[in-house]
Amino acid sequence: MSDESTGTVDAPDTFAALHAELARGYGGAGDPADPALVQAMQMVLHIPKTDPPARSALLAAAAASALAVCLDPRSGPDGEWESRYLAWKRSRIRKVARRARGAQWVAAGEVDGVTVEVDGAQARAFVPGPVGEIDPRVRKLQIGGTDLAHDEPGPADPTLPVLWVNAALEMSVGKAAAQVGHASMLLAGALPLDTVEDWAARELRCAVRDADPERWARLTAEVAAGRAVAVRDAGFTEVAPGSMTVIAVPAAR
Repeated sequence: MSDESTGTVDAPDTFAALHAELARGYGGAGDPADPALVQAMQMVLHIPKTDPPARSALLAAAAASALAVCLDPRSGPDGEWESRYLAWKRSRIRKVARRARGAQWVAAGEVDGVTVEVDGAQARAFVPGPVGEIDPRVRKLQIGGTDLAHDEPGPADPTLPVLWVNAALEMSVGKAAAQVGHASMLLAGALPLDTVEDWAARELRCAVRDADPERWARLTAEVAAGRAVAVRDAGFTEVAPGSMTVIAVPAAR
């Protein structure tokens, strides 16, 4: 993770307040009448032209970066990001993933947010805000046009949460990045405070894996039993409304 702190040691009360906000759930408010005021968290995936990262590692970085913004002390009480963060979290949640390379990636790093690196893959989540006020360094970044092949990283570390992506939906890497970002937030809100503190001490690392139909059926049973959490997409892009896109499973304890 970058040198931007997620606030787990120096401000325990702030961290507890941030976790409590996640535990309340998110969304609930409808969209504003003015489309320019729709709230969204922009994300950027570092995808160099040569030697691109592994898809699973890049998605893990995206998931951790989105959650890191939510647990950053600057998003907490009296923090400089608080009003922007809460305006987004308490409205209809959206995330938009873009791609960058070279100088564009460097410039994006100057915009308020948190960068996470996982096994050489880098992603940055930005402080949310109205879509009509996106920083020009982010707005010009392409949303689609580049994808990454599915990889086979092997068994996940059992001490890390695992975010299982519904392979049957064939989501682009950008769509999947937004969905795993939702999943990390949902999981953190569902877990006890001390568990999330331990997770944050490990820089919010998680594993992302594809789930084939057989595994997906087993995972949905875990959701029904309350042992996992699922993301159900609103259906704005790529998938049908209500599609279950990602299932997050807590780390073994």
